[in-house]
Amino acid sequence: MTILVTGATANIGRMVVDQLIARGATDVRALTIDPSRAALPAGVEVVRGHLGRPEGLAAAFEGVDRMYLAPSPNTVTEVLALARAAGVRHVVDLSGEPESWWGSVCNAVEASGLAWTHLWPADFMENTLTWSQQIRETGAVREPRPDNASAPIAMNDIAAVAATALLTDGHLGRAHSLAGPEILTRADLVAHLADALDRDITFRTATREETITALRPTMGDNTSWYVDSVLLDFAPPPESLPITSVEDITGGPATTFARWAHANAARFLAD
Repeated sequence: MTILVTGATANIGRMVVDQLIARGATDVRALTIDPSRAALPAGVEVVRGHLGRPEGLAAAFEGVDRMYLAPSPNTVTEVLALARAAGVRHVVDLSGEPESWWGSVCNAVEASGLAWTHLWPADFMENTLTWSQQIRETGAVREPRPDNASAPIAMNDIAAVAATALLTDGHLGRAHSLAGPEILTRADLVAHLADALDRDITFRTATREETITALRPTMGDNTSWYVDSVLLDFAPPPESLPITSVEDITGGPATTFARWAHANAARFLAD
């Protein structure tokens, strides 16, 4: 059973490869733009390709039974047509609810006629790395809503769920909303980072414009969209957050933000 991992050198795709290997998968194929620089584990078959250029992907799908689909909304329909023509049976996609930013991906997967499993994660723990520059330079984080709560999830936990779904048939036709194991406010996240970095970090309530200015050096052109769509508009009811989802699916505990922050502290302090 060959499993194709697309976006295999991107953040989550690379972790999916590792999670599959850790679970005993022996026939993993990894799609990447530059195989010579992929540095993937021994035994992984590395093939050249990019989801944004589906005209060059036919060979990558040969003999593939299941695939992890990284989000690529602009070309997802063409990619799925190639997968179906090659005999791919099951797609595990990273997407979002049909009405969300990534909803076009899950809609296209369902329309393809292939068996599917959707992964709909909450905000990533890794998104807090957008604070890194202002933490280094000012010792503060500027955002508009200190009490806004969510349950951020570690990317590696998303990868663990993806690997579980790829290796079993028990998740066919299921959409998994995913979250981390605890509900935390934005101020809580800053406090955990202060502990992990062993330094004082202040949360400063900021206007929309001040927040955009503070985040732009690390987020670039996506800053305004992120502030408006996530920091100001995203406020799920805490009781709706699936904080047991990772453990329910994988059988192992999800990563707490405190643990993630300690493991990634150096990333906040490096230029």
